[in-house]
Amino acid sequence: MAALPEKTEQIRQAHAGLIHRVVIACQNPGQVPDLETILKQAEDNGWLDLAHAIRQILKGRRDAALLKPLDEEDRVIADSILRGLQDPNTLPDLNAQPDPAQAAPALAAMIHAVGRGDIAALQMLAAMAQQMLQSGGDMARLSGVMNPLVKGEREPEKLTKGMGPQGEKLVLDILAELKRLETH
Repeated sequence: MAALPEKTEQIRQAHAGLIHRVVIACQNPGQVPDLETILKQAEDNGWLDLAHAIRQILKGRRDAALLKPLDEEDRVIADSILRGLQDPNTLPDLNAQPDPAQAAPALAAMIHAVGRGDIAALQMLAAMAQQMLQSGGDMARLSGVMNPLVKGEREPEKLTKGMGPQGEKLVLDILAELKRLETH
């Protein structure tokens, strides 16, 4: 498979859990009993178009016209589901380790997704925060600001308190990426 553009791959990784769940549900109806609950939560958080597209996919629709009304992030998710149904080798890796150079955009994408009601992103972010906490130092402090970031805290001084220069830079990069995501 050709390498996907960086942003596309970040979106795919941030939503890997959802993408896999929908593919599993399409291939084995009833294997993902909480999928409807997840879609309802997505709708409650404003992801109406994506939830509708996923429901259409679950009903058997596979044409590219399904992607046209979706925004960029939703289109990447739905397209990844459709591609995964055709070739499971194209599905995002559920166990992928993040590239340190992409830490800020990846974390910001997950924080943004959680804020929009993505349960799979919440699970991934929680697992990452637990790993960060165990790492100690700035990473442990970063794990402690994940919840405030999800809840909308954007004050750099509060979020970087007690961090060294690298931790501060990472938080500032996350904030910059969140600002970009939130204005689109």
